[in-house]
Amino acid sequence: MNRGKIVFGKIGFNLSGSSKLPETIPPPPPPIDQTTPTPTLHDDTTEPDTTESATSGFGSFGKLSQDNTTASETSPGDLESMMGFSGFGKKAKEFNLDSLVEETRKSAVDRNRENIEKLKLQSLEEEKRKASLPTPNDSTKSAVTESKSQSDEDEDEFIGPPLPPGLKPPKDAGSEAESEEEEDKEHWLPTSHELNLEHGTKTVSSLAVDSSGTRLVSGGLDYDVRYWDFQGMDQSKEAFRSFCPADGYPVNSVDYSCTGDKVLVVSGSQQAKVYDRDGIELFECVRGDMYLHDMARTKGHIAALTCGVWHPRDKEEFLTSCMDGTCRLWHTSRPGSQKNVIKARALNGLKTNPITCAYNRDGLLVACACDDGSVQMWDHRKSFVNVAINIKTAHARGSDTSGLTFAYDNRGFATRGGDDTLKLWDIRNTKTSVHAKEGLFNRFPMTNCVFSPNDQMVMTGTSINKGEKAGKLIVVDRNTWNVVREVEVGPSHVVRIIWHPRLNQVMVGCGDGKVRILYEPKISRNGAVLVAGRHKKRSKQAEVVVSQQVITPHALPMFREERHKSTRKLEERDRKDPIKSRQPDLPVGKAGSGGRVSAGGSTLSSYIIRNMGLRNKVHEEGDPREALLKYAKEAAENPYWVTPAYERNQPQPIFQETDSGMKEEEEEEEEEEEEEESPPSKKLKQQ
Repeated sequence: MNRGKIVFGKIGFNLSGSSKLPETIPPPPPPIDQTTPTPTLHDDTTEPDTTESATSGFGSFGKLSQDNTTASETSPGDLESMMGFSGFGKKAKEFNLDSLVEETRKSAVDRNRENIEKLKLQSLEEEKRKASLPTPNDSTKSAVTESKSQSDEDEDEFIGPPLPPGLKPPKDAGSEAESEEEEDKEHWLPTSHELNLEHGTKTVSSLAVDSSGTRLVSGGLDYDVRYWDFQGMDQSKEAFRSFCPADGYPVNSVDYSCTGDKVLVVSGSQQAKVYDRDGIELFECVRGDMYLHDMARTKGHIAALTCGVWHPRDKEEFLTSCMDGTCRLWHTSRPGSQKNVIKARALNGLKTNPITCAYNRDGLLVACACDDGSVQMWDHRKSFVNVAINIKTAHARGSDTSGLTFAYDNRGFATRGGDDTLKLWDIRNTKTSVHAKEGLFNRFPMTNCVFSPNDQMVMTGTSINKGEKAGKLIVVDRNTWNVVREVEVGPSHVVRIIWHPRLNQVMVGCGDGKVRILYEPKISRNGAVLVAGRHKKRSKQAEVVVSQQVITPHALPMFREERHKSTRKLEERDRKDPIKSRQPDLPVGKAGSGGRVSAGGSTLSSYIIRNMGLRNKVHEEGDPREALLKYAKEAAENPYWVTPAYERNQPQPIFQETDSGMKEEEEEEEEEEEEEESPPSKKLKQQ
């Protein structure tokens, strides 16, 4: 059976042995001569060579002739006769992109033309209606013409599908947008709900929240630092860790690192401490030498610390300020010595003490506010010798500038002064403040100010003044410097504020020892919202069986043991038993009890000594010489203590014997001496 030729692309295969070479195989091209024209490879008149062997299989791998390839592609009948089907599926639909683009362009032009014509018709109708009304004055005419020109411009710029019939373009979009912005500012403040955390009884002087918003750290004037976990806290609202970093020193500042794995605690002592996320101390900064005059020569601070912050980008660097007139940069790898020393100088060139310190948002500026009212900044990329920005009279001299914070755009910063003012500054022009607000009473040297997460508002707190009942949160618009809202926060001072950008919640440290968290359930997330939605855990009473008891069902009642469902009754009964409860001995009465005596001590030895002393006690009645001589005869006859020891070598005692005549002479001499000593009046009486 002769099946003919099969062609797969450019490869041909001849199944019949007697057939000639396929027409698709061209003859080899002749050598090209430059003088003669190049012949065509496949010509209609060219005939294939018939002298070649008929058993050749595959064809040429080169280019096929255009006529043969088209013939092989456009012969469905041959393909159906050879392989049994006419093709390999449906032919793909072809699209002309140029024509499609042209059609869409024309349709868009037509739609816009119709829309513009409709708007022109509406404007003509409005002009006719206004023309029928009485003519207004010149000012109204000018306003109408201006509004018409603006509407015409808006109509010309209008692009899009046509408006539905009866719908007109919006008017006064600017005024509506401004009113909406004011409403958004009012609604964006999370002050509708409040959650209280009990820190202690004294003022909460420092607060810090990690970047994720899961943990809060608070420090107060009661010398304690407390860790709060929003994820694991219930309605009991208890801190999971509390410790005292430096006994006797208030906590002036706490701050989380940019990664949230370390906490810097700055107390009133000379040494700052760094703790981990769970409140375990990692290291303590070294203390400097107070006897050195040059503060750059010491390895650490020598006076009370005032503030401390972490670098916003580097998790290993932090900054501290001190009453020794310096700010010091530290690195966690070298707690034994500071990295850099910054000396703050007053207007007269002498040293001044920094009250607070801060980095800007990208960490390129190091700033501090001093007790002489100045604000000084240094470039972090250069040496800290020359001041980059120096505002000499930012606040009143001698007042404690308690707050210094930078805006999120790094173009401005705000300061909270001890002179009861809040000022906004432009970092590009620091000669004068952009805005200033006075009359904000401040009693604490750690009252701060913060920017809102959208960078459009500034918030600060006030202390309770005479005649007031509560401290206030003052929210000021950054652009107009108008007070957006005043919120009274409990019957206490407002000292420390944090407005977290991720949680959209305001944490306030108050003067009554409470941390008040303000939030709005609709616009706030996590944090206090999680705690408010939880219930207090119920304490389960532990019921434990003391011992396993095997009870036989047919045992007599006299042999049964009591089954205790709880240990409470068993403990009460054991408490009455002095042996099981190990009850201490009661004090002894006068008569004594339990084998113990009351007099002469409570031990047996003291009792024996007392009785021996009573038994051998010598009564002091009569002459003591006679009492001793009473035992002389017994001691001479039965010596027991001293005499037997010296019996062999002790000589016999020899006493002097006196005569009677000598005794009489002695008595007469004594009488004469007495007479001589007696007074003369006594002698006359005797005569």
